[in-house]
Amino acid sequence: MADGQQEVFKGLTVVAFGGAVVGPLTMKMFADHGATVIRTESTKRPCTLRTSGPYKDGKPGLNRAGYFNFYSGNILSMGLNMTNPKAADVARRLVSRADVVTENFTPAIMPGWGLGYEDLKKVKPDIIMLRQSGFGSAGPYAQTAAFGMVLAAIAGLPNFVGWPDGLPLPLGVSAYTDCISPRFAAAAVIAALDHRNKTGEGQLLDLAQFETALYFILPAILDYVSNGREPKLAGNSSPGAAPHGVYPCQGEDRWCTVAVTTDSEWAALCEVIGKPECAADPRFATLMARKQNEAEVNRTVAEWTAQLPPEEVMARLQAAGVPAGVVQNTRDVYSDPQLRQRNIFWPMEHSEMGRFTHLGQSFQLSRTPSRPRSPSPTLGEHTEYVCTKIIGMSDDEFVSLMNEGVFE
Repeated sequence: MADGQQEVFKGLTVVAFGGAVVGPLTMKMFADHGATVIRTESTKRPCTLRTSGPYKDGKPGLNRAGYFNFYSGNILSMGLNMTNPKAADVARRLVSRADVVTENFTPAIMPGWGLGYEDLKKVKPDIIMLRQSGFGSAGPYAQTAAFGMVLAAIAGLPNFVGWPDGLPLPLGVSAYTDCISPRFAAAAVIAALDHRNKTGEGQLLDLAQFETALYFILPAILDYVSNGREPKLAGNSSPGAAPHGVYPCQGEDRWCTVAVTTDSEWAALCEVIGKPECAADPRFATLMARKQNEAEVNRTVAEWTAQLPPEEVMARLQAAGVPAGVVQNTRDVYSDPQLRQRNIFWPMEHSEMGRFTHLGQSFQLSRTPSRPRSPSPTLGEHTEYVCTKIIGMSDDEFVSLMNEGVFE
């Protein structure tokens, strides 16, 4: 880091239970800005990301999963087998050295291990605990196991994805709510840290991933509350824009999006595509008219876009003030000069995967920027360090507990 810059969370210790995507993404917010983040995990029940492809060179292995490693830079891994009766005591000793504890199990799991909030307060009275379950700690769904695609469905998000004559579709290729929830979680933890700095008091943060997804369908909720209307599948169409879609371009499977919300944007588009007369045509002159003749509008735009590469379509339309964007494939995204300049990808040397790209942060703090410090951990890589250097175990005690299977 530049001279004089101090990592904003240096000195903060976070102990993390749980996993999937929501756990690592939440932890990264703090680890990437200097916090010591210790993740507990076990070979007895490895994180789903460690057992999900793609794997480096197509060879499966708990330490070779791209999904896990992409999200887990700057984090320490401690092996802790919670099925062993002595593991909970080790966990409590670790919590006594921590500022924050995070978990994303169903609400009964941590109390069942003797590691609920009331238990941890006895160990560390000012501890901050973040519970990030699917549905929160109370209510009829509280004890229901939750996964990203399930949470997105319960929140109603698939009702907005699909074609008018088709079925609702799942969202994306990742766990949608797992990627949303950490933004809320990080803000809550920072607020709790600020409160503790002022009062000396810790607190329990009870976050429901289900509820974070609702922010993305608020217009539909408002429409239902106000008018009793349910959303209808509309494909790429939007009630407030026309043309609004993804249009074919020159090349194999190449596309560009175009979104016209005003009549002046429509007039500009007509100039660019060489059809200025369409701007004054009563069939297209207003948004209402274009919506009534949307199929013809889309054909007109598609005939022009099909003649050009998507990058040129975007450049010409944006230069005229018309919103447009290339539909980038994975290769495009990975090499995107915008992302490269903003340092979102962090290549680091991994002990089993070689040089591997880890995910950085999508925001930059000018005085305390995030930075790569260590690659994603192999499972249990830092167990001895955590036990002997952070908890303060003697070598003899560590070896004894290891032989008893506590750290598997």
